[in-house]
Amino acid sequence: MNDIRLLDCTLRDGGYINDWNFGYHVTRDIIRKQIEAGTDFVEVGFLRDCEYDRDRVLFNSCSEILPILPEQRGRTRFSAMALHNKYDIRKLEEYDGKSIDILRVTFHDYDIDEGLAFIREAIAKGYQVYCNPINIMGYSDDMILRLIEKVNRIRPAAFSIVDTFGAMMKPDLLRIYSLIEHDLDPSVTIGIHLHENLALSFSLAQEFLNMKAPRRNCVIDGSMLGMGRVPGNLCIELIMDYLNRNLGATYDVNPILDGIDDHIMAFKAIEPWGYSTAYALSAKYNLHRNYAEYLLGKGRLRAKQINQILASVDASKKTAYDEAYIEELYEGFQNNEVDDKELVLKLKETFRDRDVLILAPGASIVREKEEIDSFIEKKHPLIISANFVPEDYPQDYVFCSNAMRYNAIEEKLSRDTLLATSNLIPDCDAENVLNYADLCHDEKGKCDNCVIMLLKLLLKAGKKKVFIAGFDGYREDGGNYAASYMASQHTKGETENIRNRRYLEDIRKQMEVTFLTESLYI
Repeated sequence: MNDIRLLDCTLRDGGYINDWNFGYHVTRDIIRKQIEAGTDFVEVGFLRDCEYDRDRVLFNSCSEILPILPEQRGRTRFSAMALHNKYDIRKLEEYDGKSIDILRVTFHDYDIDEGLAFIREAIAKGYQVYCNPINIMGYSDDMILRLIEKVNRIRPAAFSIVDTFGAMMKPDLLRIYSLIEHDLDPSVTIGIHLHENLALSFSLAQEFLNMKAPRRNCVIDGSMLGMGRVPGNLCIELIMDYLNRNLGATYDVNPILDGIDDHIMAFKAIEPWGYSTAYALSAKYNLHRNYAEYLLGKGRLRAKQINQILASVDASKKTAYDEAYIEELYEGFQNNEVDDKELVLKLKETFRDRDVLILAPGASIVREKEEIDSFIEKKHPLIISANFVPEDYPQDYVFCSNAMRYNAIEEKLSRDTLLATSNLIPDCDAENVLNYADLCHDEKGKCDNCVIMLLKLLLKAGKKKVFIAGFDGYREDGGNYAASYMASQHTKGETENIRNRRYLEDIRKQMEVTFLTESLYI
């Protein structure tokens, strides 16, 4: 199988997990293990305009790479990657055979000519250069053919099929490979770089080998345990074993497995990667992964709602992430405007002569139940629970502003005592609907925390004094909620605490807020 090669990109793509800080000695050991395994190419990191740190695999020049490379290199050759607009090509030394042999260059569909000009200069300096266009799935057939025509004039060492957003399926791979194979200069190697958004990278790698033309050289990217920007890459140990079993390769997988145990598992414990719904959704629409991350980070949307928002992303916005744009889509989705003036007046009358107790779902309502019960027995307050239905406390109303929470408690709710915000329309059949935007936004910006929104509602209803239990704040060690179903993997920890404190400070200038339970906000 002399026409099939493997390239390990653990140090380069894996660096998105640990900010490329593998440590000098770990970096050298990973490289040694790759050499022992017989890996054909090892990508040691990025060439980038940066401040050099020997513990990180970001380099200004090939001479900075040299210290991590052993003298005995076996059959392994080394590469680095450069994004053309993040590295000054003038820093690239003339090739001397001492450091990397291969430079892989990436560019977007909107700066193809700049990327190809960069490639020309690197070739002129003596390097084998790979052309790695970002997000090949975003190219039409005509765009691919026009790109190949330009690439053929340069004749780089390789041209890679890069499935940046992990959206590729077998028919896509067949279509794209067929176009490239038919038109690409026969001397140019075809590479493939797969991501794990749809849990298909190993399967697609096998399909790629099945469809590869017999006389075409190819390079398959992988990384140890799939380490790479979440959700990760093709596992190089799997494709090594597959090639050994089926195509007569002679890779020694054991050093790779040792390296995973020695180093990679520790990185995964800190920042896990692998298949997740966030990246499956972004792949579904071939979007930049950050769009799905942003929406899931809200922790307030159901999968159906995230799907609806992602489906509305304009084609011109898919490749380059635009946070202001996705925020605008999110806000537009949330803001189902309603006229709630009559409801607010009704609540004002209901709340007028009553003490009001907000029950939030923090764990303190379990720990400090005796004190809360004593307060309720003494004051007989009107009780409003926030985004949950407490099992051990009475409540007069349930205020709900979060689709995930609503879905969890829907069967327990009474239509006439539910106070729902308008972002839950049309999934919520509530009699009392409040305008979401009015409670979520003010001159300071946006805060969609349920308790903060409820306090704003009470201010609108004329309350000048409120009691709160269970608004504990977020602790990094967990155990934040009265019931486990309320916990969210998307909680922002101290960032959320800071934001809520800021809003509480403003509210407490207008209203007396008394905490009955322990809280990080006091």
